[in-house]
Amino acid sequence: MIDPRSITDDFEETARRLARKGVERELLEQVRSAALARREAIVATDEARRQLNAGSAEVGRLVREGQVERAGSKRAELAAAGEQLGILEAERRGAEESFEELLARVPNLPDEVVPDGSSEEDNRVVRVEGYDPGAYEGRELRPHWEVAEALGIMDTERAAKLSGTMFEVLRKGGARLLRGLVDFGLDLHRARYEETVVPHMVRTEVIERTGHLTKFDTQAYRLRDDELWLLPTAEVGLMGLYQGEILAEADLPKRSMAYSVCWRREAGAAGRDTRGMQRLHEFHKVELVSLCTPETSQEELQALLGDCEATLRTLGLPYRVVELCAGDLTFAASRVYDLEVYAPGLDRWLEVSSVSLITDFQARRGGIRFRRAGSGSVELVHSLNGSGLATPRVWAAVVEHGQQPDGSIRLPEALVPYVGTDVITA
Repeated sequence: MIDPRSITDDFEETARRLARKGVERELLEQVRSAALARREAIVATDEARRQLNAGSAEVGRLVREGQVERAGSKRAELAAAGEQLGILEAERRGAEESFEELLARVPNLPDEVVPDGSSEEDNRVVRVEGYDPGAYEGRELRPHWEVAEALGIMDTERAAKLSGTMFEVLRKGGARLLRGLVDFGLDLHRARYEETVVPHMVRTEVIERTGHLTKFDTQAYRLRDDELWLLPTAEVGLMGLYQGEILAEADLPKRSMAYSVCWRREAGAAGRDTRGMQRLHEFHKVELVSLCTPETSQEELQALLGDCEATLRTLGLPYRVVELCAGDLTFAASRVYDLEVYAPGLDRWLEVSSVSLITDFQARRGGIRFRRAGSGSVELVHSLNGSGLATPRVWAAVVEHGQQPDGSIRLPEALVPYVGTDVITA
C-alpha cells in the first residue's frame, strides 16, 4: 500500500500522480476522510485511556491515604469511563478497518518518468533487438500449434477433455522442450539469484500483502476447503518469505528466484489470443525477485531488466523492450518494462516478461524492512520482480523460429544440452 501520509499531508500531488493511473479523485477523498476519522478516533481513545489510567492512580492514592469514601466515588466514575473507553475502542477499530479497506484499493504511485497514456497503445518501444523483417520473406511459416500438432508434441483436443479450454498437453519433444526451458532458465540466473522452492499454495494474508489478491481477485484460484490460494506467480511466495522481518542492509540486495507452476483465470478474446501456448490457465515460470534499498532501486530495475533480456538473447530470439505508460501499469507497480518476443508464425509480438519496480508498496503491506548500517534506523525495502523465463510464449517462439521445411523444429544451441537433441521430430 502507499504511504497514508501522502494522502493526508500531500493530497493534491498524490491525486495528480494517481490520476495518470486512472484513479478517481472520489476514491482518494474517501480515503482521506477515513484517514482523518481514524486519526480522530485514535486521539479520542488515547485521551480516554490516559484519563482512565490517571483516575486509577488517583484511586490508589486515595486508598493509601485512607479516604475510602472518595475512593469509592472515584471507582464509580472510572466504571463509567471504562464503558466509554470500550465504546471508543470499538469506534476506533471500525475506523481503522474502514480506512484500511479503502487504502487497499489505492494502487501504487506511478514513477514520474513513466510515459503518459491510458492503454497499451500508449506504451513506448524503448528498443528492438535482433529483429530483421527481411529474414522471414519467402518463408511459409505456420503458427506454433500447427507445427506442434503435426509433430504430435501438442495435444489440445485431449487437454480440453481433461480440463477444458486454455490448457495444453505436451508430449515427447514438446514436453522435453518445456522442461529444458525451465532448467535453462534456472541455470542461466543462478549466479545472481538464490534458487528457492516455495509452496504452491499460500495463505490469504500472504497474497493480500503482496498486492496480488487485488490485482488477481477475479483471476486467482482459491482452494475450496482451505484458506489457501494457488500461486498466480512465484513472486507471491518469494515476497511472503520476508513478511514481518527486518533485514540487515549488508544483506541487500537480496535476489531470489523460484520455478513454479502458476495458475490464473486468464481472460482473452476467443481464438486469436488463446490458441496454443499464447494464454493458459496453468503455466510454468522461473520468477526473479529482488529486495534492495530505496536509493538503489532504479539501478536494480535496469539490472533486472538486463537479466531478463539475457534469456532471450541467449536463445537467439528477436525481442523488443516496451516501457508501459502510466495507465497500463499493474496495480502494485511504479514502473514496468515488458519484453516482447517476435513470433513469426503469428506475425505478432508476444509479451514474455514483465520487469517491475514496486518501490515500498509491497514492503509496507508486508512489513518488510531493513536496518541501516551505522545509524541503526529501520526503513522499508524496495522490491522488484521479473519473469526470468515464462515458458508458454517462449516455447511458442522457439517452435515458430525453429520450424524447418520438413516439419521438424531446430532448437537454439543453448537449449540442446537441456532437451537432449538439436532437432525435434515426430
